[in-house]
Amino acid sequence: NLNLQHAEKVLNSDHYGMDKVKERILEFLAVMSMRAKALKKDKELKHKSQIICLYGPPGVGKTSLGKSIAKAMGRKYARISLGGMHDESEIRGHRKTYIGAMPGRIVDAMKRCKKANPVLLLDEIDKIGSDIKGDPAAALLEVLDPEQNCHFHDNYIDMDFDLSKVLFIATANTLSTISQPLLDRMEVIEIPGYLMEEKVEIAKRHLLPRQLEFAGLAKDTVNFTDAALRNIIESYTAESGVRQLEKSIASIIRKVILHNLRESKSVENTLIDVENVPEYLGVVKYTKDRYEGNDFAGVVAGLAWTSVGGEILFIESSLAPGKGERPTLTGNLGDVMKESAVIAWQYVKAHSSIFGISSELFDKYNLHIHVPEGAIPKDGPSAGITMVTSIVSAYTQKKVKKGVAMTGEITLRGKVLPVGGIREKILAAKRAGLTELILSDENRKDIMDIPEKYVEGLTFHYVKTIKEVIDLAITDELAVDAMTL
Repeated sequence: NLNLQHAEKVLNSDHYGMDKVKERILEFLAVMSMRAKALKKDKELKHKSQIICLYGPPGVGKTSLGKSIAKAMGRKYARISLGGMHDESEIRGHRKTYIGAMPGRIVDAMKRCKKANPVLLLDEIDKIGSDIKGDPAAALLEVLDPEQNCHFHDNYIDMDFDLSKVLFIATANTLSTISQPLLDRMEVIEIPGYLMEEKVEIAKRHLLPRQLEFAGLAKDTVNFTDAALRNIIESYTAESGVRQLEKSIASIIRKVILHNLRESKSVENTLIDVENVPEYLGVVKYTKDRYEGNDFAGVVAGLAWTSVGGEILFIESSLAPGKGERPTLTGNLGDVMKESAVIAWQYVKAHSSIFGISSELFDKYNLHIHVPEGAIPKDGPSAGITMVTSIVSAYTQKKVKKGVAMTGEITLRGKVLPVGGIREKILAAKRAGLTELILSDENRKDIMDIPEKYVEGLTFHYVKTIKEVIDLAITDELAVDAMTL
């Protein structure tokens, strides 16, 4: 079924958000419909299989999206789990001379589907292993090459098999463990984590009805207010997807049923509000980041990306009388972040006159840079401009502008380079009550991709040099605890 309106309706009913992925699937269907007409006219034209790789954090709906695509197209669907596979024969099949010989997973899936054009989902392609029995990822190179897979050779059936009409969809949590030749054959589509607003909608449209049905309850028997759902998301889950959210909703429904059965009451018309969430889920597991103000010198709010979304990250710098040794770095920092701190310090030292810092201070005081929450490992270059601002604030003892957060990589020349995870970082800033963000000028394009409602109330400053960052971030006002340097 190549009807675009039908496909769009199915994809929208099964999944909320994911606009880019849905658009890509509809583009594929549009091309398929045009190609189908061309194939009727020209019999010599060949089919070419499509290979898509959906990658993103766990629980964002990659596997279920594959099933939706098959439903939208009216095709047969089969899932092949590749996680932990380490035998090449699982893909190519065994030769018939072996005891217990059987065809490979690909041919077996085709046999189950009984069609030449199914949707085959290659689940967890990033978790393939390899050992003495061969490398399944190398065998997949033939399967996932549109130029070769019309002659796929399975050792068991011992003849070429045409896979050119199959739509292959691979899923992965990370691209770093997939071999480069294999990655090169697939069109990679990122599925980022959900925003708070999206999670609330998904809970109302999909998770709650599914859990009510599982518990044998009618629709709307148990209802959650938006505030209650937001409280569960913020205080009881820390994830990019919605798996923990669904488990929390299931837990509340179980407790509601048990309580009402004990009291011999009906479960109907139960409303879960923000006040009674702790009754069912217990004490708060996670506390959201809060902006701590700008009273102290050397404390700056940075923005960080994690696998469970964005977070605000405070960088603290302080001075102590000493002999001007190299900065002390604490807070469980990775190598790249340590390098950022050294670059920041060297840049400030080399350009001290620009920032109104006496060069003598570097010989009289030792600098200590700390990133709180020391138990959590932190790495990456995106705290570069935050560290420069923190160091300048410490050496001048001036306050950082109120409500400002920043993210960007730095170079020794004083350039500000772009960083990733902007969407998640912006939401973290908004949750923490920050109002102004300083970003690299090259990150402007990322902001244009984000829907208007998510950036409402935020002011963006795009910078090219560290000098611009300092001009925007440092005020002329001395900090509360200002030292006399």
